[in-house]
Parts: sequence; structure tokens; C-alpha cells
Amino acid sequence: MSVDRLVFAFAGTLILISLALSQIHNPAWLWFTAFIGANMLQASFTGFCPAAWIFKRLGARPGMAFR
Repeated sequence: MSVDRLVFAFAGTLILISLALSQIHNPAWLWFTAFIGANMLQASFTGFCPAAWIFKRLGARPGMAFR
């Protein structure tokens, strides 16, 4: 799997988990969802994504978005 797909899968999974936790446990978990969204927004402008950097270090093959 490429870095791009891993980043999207990881972000989507964390968003769904935080939304579920906000409904089950505490609405403050929505701040985590906001953090993920802000990180995705800054990555679209700067091209730097911490998750992509970690996945590259773990050996995932590069994709088109994060090189």
C-alpha cells in the first residue's frame, strides 16, 4: 500500500474512532477530530504530513501526494 493510501486510511480511522468516542464517552473527543482536520488542511498547503513521514520511515512505498 502506498503512503498516500495509508495516510488517508489512518486519518479516516482516527476520525471515525473520535466521533464514536464523542458519542459514547465525552463530546470533548471532537477536539481530536478538529485536530486531525487541521493537520490535513495544513498538509494540503505545506506538503508536510507527520503521518506520511512516519509511514515512509516504516518502509511504505511513496505515492503521488507525499514524496
